[in-house]
Amino acid sequence: MSYTLIGTAVSLYTGKARGYLRWKNVPFREQLSTAQTYKSVILPRVGWPVVPVLIHHDGSEHGTVVQDTTEIIDYVEAHEAGPSVYPDGAVQKLAALILELFGDEWLVIPAMHYRWAYNRDFAQAEFGATSFPDLSPDEQKAAVQKSVDFFSGALPVLGICPESVPAVEGAFEAFLAAFEAHLEQHAFLFGSRPSIGDYGFLGPLYAHLLRDPASGEIMERLAPRVADWARRAHAPQHALTGDFLENDELPPTLMPMLEMFAAQQLPVLFDTAEALAEWSGTNPDAVELPRIFGFNKAMIGHGDIRVETDRAIIPYPLWMLQRVTDHLASLEGDDRKRAEEMLRSIGAAKLIGFQLPVRLARENFKLVRG
Repeated sequence: MSYTLIGTAVSLYTGKARGYLRWKNVPFREQLSTAQTYKSVILPRVGWPVVPVLIHHDGSEHGTVVQDTTEIIDYVEAHEAGPSVYPDGAVQKLAALILELFGDEWLVIPAMHYRWAYNRDFAQAEFGATSFPDLSPDEQKAAVQKSVDFFSGALPVLGICPESVPAVEGAFEAFLAAFEAHLEQHAFLFGSRPSIGDYGFLGPLYAHLLRDPASGEIMERLAPRVADWARRAHAPQHALTGDFLENDELPPTLMPMLEMFAAQQLPVLFDTAEALAEWSGTNPDAVELPRIFGFNKAMIGHGDIRVETDRAIIPYPLWMLQRVTDHLASLEGDDRKRAEEMLRSIGAAKLIGFQLPVRLARENFKLVRG
């Protein structure tokens, strides 16, 4: 095998990477991220406990390690032949980058809420079986109790609290309705080939929200086409096949989801950029960014069901936003004009000409100044 993917079925981001590797049709094996694997492989090579981790067996002594799912996909795209998950069309690619960001860093809110509100026992059993496969089921659940308490206790970081739950669930149901309507006409977001945007959606929608039983029942009932899409995107039957829509077309059914990004996530990203500027000014010599800058108020929800809640200021999504603004800045002529028209149409005109106050990069598996 050319690659080893270290992760687990219960992991949101492992699901994203696994689905991509299957479609890309690269030879890989999966190594379960047990407690022993963390101790012997992940911590020595990455430096902190995280999955998924991809090891490319490229002939070097220990292979090349890649950690972040976006970096995993970009690494494999650069090293393997075949069709790409990045559309060639300027506007399609812009929309795909936006939707990857929306999936990775905003749909994680309902993914975490439904897991710990509706699927806690299932998730704890899964974590236990992954981490300590040699123990009995009761011993497994006891052994991961502290980890489960940590993950479920982190919901306020995402703005999830009793007061915001109706807004979280209302926004998720509105998203499901929009995606369901799109899938009536298209197999994936941009045609018959999965894109980087599809894989941004796949982590939360498959690994948490479909696979976890209680939320899976909700998805099957409210949005059966979305459930079918998640299964297909995670385990495609025809690797490397499909096409993006011709002439850089954005289907009208995609617009409601792009509008959700602009209305829900983009204001939080702009607030985070302001916090980044403040942090940079008070920490001029710091290289590595903290995981959070603190807490502030953020709006969560959709339409008339919106709630202001305390939420952590998380800088990582700005690195993904930088991918969006870098692509936009690279466009010229008609491509630039059409991209700006699309942003205006979804309520994201503030992105035109926007640049982060500090350029960001990922080095040694951490977020740093670029």
